[in-house]
Amino acid sequence: MSNDEYYMGLAIDQARLAEEIGEVPIGAVIVHNGEVAAAGYNKRETSQLASSHAEFIAIEEANQKIGSWRLEDCTLYVTLEPCPMCAGAIVQSRIPRVVYGASDPKAGCAGTLMNLLQEERFNHQAEVTAGVLGEQCGQMLTLFFKELRAKRKKK
Repeated sequence: MSNDEYYMGLAIDQARLAEEIGEVPIGAVIVHNGEVAAAGYNKRETSQLASSHAEFIAIEEANQKIGSWRLEDCTLYVTLEPCPMCAGAIVQSRIPRVVYGASDPKAGCAGTLMNLLQEERFNHQAEVTAGVLGEQCGQMLTLFFKELRAKRKKK
């Protein structure tokens, strides 16, 4: 197992925590100098805040733990390709590397719809590694939404 797969496994664990409370199962982990500095999972429904995405929560936690808004020695692992808001937060926090699991055909901004993380007009770009444990990450989301639709249909 590679380091990327190990840390993505931790992000998947975070996604499961989201799923346990009825949230979309998306999880993120930030690694700083080889150690987990922060973790987060989707809490939009729980918090009723649009910014409560897994990446955003993990970035804020890492800022606090590291004591800086600059996360220059970090890698972000996230189970779903970052959306425009999270890609912006990644660029603004100077994270140099992003590893994601499943691509997001509806909002992916790390290469699927557009690539904000490697936009040369910004003053910072991030290296992107896509598809790490992607099938597992994608299956979690597919199953979650399938079950959600089945529950709504019963009502």
